Amino acid sequence: MLLGKARNLAEPGLFQRLSLAAFLAWVGLGSDGVSSSCYGPQEAFRALGEHRYLALILAVMTAATVAIISASYIQIIELFPSGGGAYLVASKLLSPGVGMVAGCALIVDYVLTIAVSMASGADALFSLLPPAWQAYKLPAALAMLLVLTTLNLRGVRESVVPLVPIFLVFLALHALAIGYAVFSHAGGLGPLVRGTVREAHAAAGQLGAAGVLLLLLRAYALGGGTYTGIEAVSNGLPILQEPRVRVGTRTMVYMATSLALLAGGLIVAYLLVEAAPQPGRTLNAVLFERVAPALGGRAFVTAALLSEALILVVAAQTGFLDGPRVLANMALDSWMPRSFSLLSSRLVTQNGILLLGAASLLLVWLARGSVGFLVVLYSINVFLVFSLSQLGMVRHWWGVRRRERGWGRRCAINGLGLVLTSFVLATVIVVKFHEGGYFTLLVTASLVGVALLVRRHYRGVQAALQRLNRDLVEHPQIQQLIRPGAPAAAERLTVAPPPAPAREGNTAVLLVNGFNGLGVHTLTAMLRFFRDFFQRFVFVQVGVLDAGRFKGPAEIDNLRRSVQADLERYVRLMEGLGLPAESRCVIGTDVAAEVENLAVELTRQYPRSMYFAGQVVFPRGETVLTRLLHNNVSFMVQRRLYLRGIPLVILPVRVEAPEAG
Repeated sequence: MLLGKARNLAEPGLFQRLSLAAFLAWVGLGSDGVSSSCYGPQEAFRALGEHRYLALILAVMTAATVAIISASYIQIIELFPSGGGAYLVASKLLSPGVGMVAGCALIVDYVLTIAVSMASGADALFSLLPPAWQAYKLPAALAMLLVLTTLNLRGVRESVVPLVPIFLVFLALHALAIGYAVFSHAGGLGPLVRGTVREAHAAAGQLGAAGVLLLLLRAYALGGGTYTGIEAVSNGLPILQEPRVRVGTRTMVYMATSLALLAGGLIVAYLLVEAAPQPGRTLNAVLFERVAPALGGRAFVTAALLSEALILVVAAQTGFLDGPRVLANMALDSWMPRSFSLLSSRLVTQNGILLLGAASLLLVWLARGSVGFLVVLYSINVFLVFSLSQLGMVRHWWGVRRRERGWGRRCAINGLGLVLTSFVLATVIVVKFHEGGYFTLLVTASLVGVALLVRRHYRGVQAALQRLNRDLVEHPQIQQLIRPGAPAAAERLTVAPPPAPAREGNTAVLLVNGFNGLGVHTLTAMLRFFRDFFQRFVFVQVGVLDAGRFKGPAEIDNLRRSVQADLERYVRLMEGLGLPAESRCVIGTDVAAEVENLAVELTRQYPRSMYFAGQVVFPRGETVLTRLLHNNVSFMVQRRLYLRGIPLVILPVRVEAPEAG
């Protein structure tokens, strides 16, 4: 009832229906960037203090920065059409280790995105309610977080479509407020420009030219929250409709245009209506009250502030869309537990959504919904990943300068983006470090340590399995038997007994996962323990559709062909031994469920059948680490078949893998 029924992978046009067009992507991925206009511009404006006429220059700098960073990310989209967030860019263009650091920073950043959005949304919402209701603010924030988590578990489109009206109302009301402030003061724009020049000269006489520049740069850096969320589109390319580069570029243009106009326009509007900081009120609230008499009075103020409260909640959606995808990419590269790359029956990365939802829930609860504390933790990682992405692109353009036309212009765009984001990063670290920014760096460093531990374990297991492959799969007799066209029973394996007359109807069903040492070891062990008992053999493999392969119908076809090729090797191996064999292939997201369904069908066809599966056994046995990093799918299948009355024998395969930790 909550999550919906399982998706059918054979459904025509499935990927097109699940992915987002540019407009919906603008809502789902652009809400974080657009919502930053609720707090970024006012922080920059406040930092100017009494030199508020410099705000006109600041507005131009802000809009230009949005344009430059967005243009640099459009180049990343073009270079990485399958998804070009900081993790992939840094991994491919700098080094896997640097990419891992960027990925860990992104995961922490997306948890903070969700937490900050929920807490600030609750703050804005309850500012419209009587003070006696404040006690319910934290429970309301936690409840909204649970609702958004559930929506994301249902699917990408299902989580975005309900948010469209909120997004459009927010844009319309803020555009109306900015537009009225500008056009109602149109006659004062000339004096405003002249006043800006006069103020700049006066400030230069008072502070010196360097002092004015430092004042502007400080205000510019403290407004760095305005640029958070710009990377979301390049991270979210895999959930966009085809052609992804065109749709991603269009989405980025939509987001950059709306954010530049909102952020720059709000700074100019503050100046035009002479908005000044007031205790307990945002500059946006002051602006809305100044323009409200001509736009509907108190009703306009209430509607505008309510739209801000709700758009901040909507902004959390970016974290839910992109955070699990970063986790999945890192899991595919063995930096995080492999389970984060798996898809649910609704074809979403369920484990990643649950982890980010739980971490955000815990963070909001520990902070007691304090936006001030959460915002201190927020901006550092944003600009860290910005800087790493831009550095990787600059290195790329320099490396291809001899064969790429126009590399200089492209390198200049990413280079300028690198300078801007690095400056803001350095400023934010210095300003916010002692206010709590050290906590963000500590958490990110701890996650880096976890990633290194996970990677070490998986590499040890992979090395052990590769030794098993060399000993079994690459054995000359095995290679001769699985070669297409090899004569049947030409040469027997020394590890397998010669077949004796089989008993009628006895069938061995072997569950395998690729033609590898684990599968061959399981097969030879089964033959050793149950010699001369089975008449036929059936090999079963589930092609797992994970986040790495969920990119379109062509990827499913490639997966099916790969699985069928592996199964064919097992069939040829058995025929080479003079034993009849066949295979079954199925594609799905849940191995245990797919095997259960297939086992019911096979048992009807072969009533006297017994199932076999191999399970890796580590030298130290089962530990907390192995339980977290390995899914033990054999035992999951065994439990399901046990309830069906179908026997499954699990054969241990001991590997000598170094145990991390």
